[in-house]
Parts: sequence; C-alpha cells; structure tokens
Amino acid sequence: MTNEYFAANQANWDDRAPLHAARDGSGYGVQEFIDAPTALSDVVRFDLPRLGDIAGKRAVHLQCHIGTDTISLSRLGAFVTGLDFSGESVAEARRLAADSGDNVSFVQSDVLEALSVLPNAAFDLVFTGVGAICWLPNIREWAGVVAGLLAPGGSLFIREAHPILWAMDESLTDDLFLRFPYFEHTEPLEWDDEQSYVPTTAALQSTKTYEWNHSLGEIVTALIDSGLRIDLLVEHDSVPWEALPGQMTLREGGEWALSERSGVAPLSYTLRASKQA
Repeated sequence: MTNEYFAANQANWDDRAPLHAARDGSGYGVQEFIDAPTALSDVVRFDLPRLGDIAGKRAVHLQCHIGTDTISLSRLGAFVTGLDFSGESVAEARRLAADSGDNVSFVQSDVLEALSVLPNAAFDLVFTGVGAICWLPNIREWAGVVAGLLAPGGSLFIREAHPILWAMDESLTDDLFLRFPYFEHTEPLEWDDEQSYVPTTAALQSTKTYEWNHSLGEIVTALIDSGLRIDLLVEHDSVPWEALPGQMTLREGGEWALSERSGVAPLSYTLRASKQA
C-alpha cells in the first residue's frame, strides 16, 4: 500500500476509534460488552450457525478495530489475538477488554505485515469481519497472508459486505445505482467524509480515505491460488449497518435490508475456506 493511502486511512481510523468506543451509547455501544459478560457483537451472532464450535481454537482476528468481534470470539471459547493497523483502535480494544474482563490480546500491525509479527502456521481460525478488505489494494497478497497464518486443517471465516454493494452509489437515494468499480483497480476510490457509519458525538478530523473493491471471483480465486479450499459461500440480502441511507429497513438482530427492493441484490456474504491438514 502506498504511504500516502496508508497514512490517510490510518489517521482516519485513529480518529474513529475513540468515537466508536464511547461509553455513552453512541458509536458501537460498547458499554453493553462491559455490563453483559455474555454479550456478542451483531456480526458474530449473525453467523453463529455457520461459525460452529470454536471453543479451544487458536484464533486471530485481522483488522479487528476496537475489538467487539474479537471479544465475541473469545466469549465463544477461542483463544484470540486481534490485529489492527490503527494504534488508537488497538488502545481502545485493550481498554475494552480490560474493562470487560475478557482475556484477549491485541497487536498493532498492517494486516499485510501480519506474518512478520504473528506466529506463522499457528492459528486454527483466521477471522475477518465487515468492512475490512476494502482497505487493501491487493486481494491476492491478503490471501497469501491468511494462508500463511493458518495451521494445517485451520479455517478462514469472513463476513464481508458484497462487492456489488461497494459498487453502489449510496448518495443516490431513490433507487439502486451501480457507479463504482466492481473489479479490483490499482488506483483506489478517494472519499472525503467527516461522518462515520455509526452515530458519534463529534465529526472526524482526518476525513480522507482510500478504498479498493475486489470482486467475489477475485476473492475466491485468490484464496484457492493460495492453497485454500472453499468450504462455504453464502450471499445475504442484508448488512449490519445502514449502507444505503433512505432505502433500508432495520431487522431484528441489527441487520439492514432493502425496503422496496429486498432481495434484488446481494448485500453481504459469508465465506469459509480451509487449509489442507
């Protein structure tokens, strides 16, 4: 990743972290994790039937942000390490784990450098959640990192926004419009927005970000070429945030679906892949 893009994205996520980790009900509503020792994030809860029993597994959560999904995996019995490139995110994740009493460790690193800071071929589970891989310029490089982290017989589990959704223009609220690249491009899309995707008590100061889309075929092929086997791929008609403002309805459990055109396009997917034993 070029230094310019990386620095801008890192500054943006450093800005977001304390706002998302607020204890006043805004942001991610993290006070629930402190007050309720069995609380799980909406993202992890949504996929419980597909995730299966992870008790006792060695897990790493890549691009973990402030650690709500990371802590949720720990509460399901896994031994979890979270990794994120934002120092502020890692600091907030550690603070949240300390306040909630969960035994989770966190490491600051660019995800594409994970093999230099984490034990290689050591994890039974590599987990990544919604809104992660759009920050990476090259999906094949990421897939190689995932394969390098997995122990023989281990699995990747990813829930992510669908590349069809990333190609839609959210600023047009009267219908669905495909406007942005579906396939991976060398040059990223540039955004400038002082608002986050959840309610916060202040505007962002570092407003510029750079993102890359990756087609579903590019993601699957990159994983296969890295030596992994695709075990599950499920596309969903919902996402865990209001991705298209004015066109979505909140469902029970924290998922948002299209109101008028429900089911006409995939909005997210769950993928599981495994490394040969």
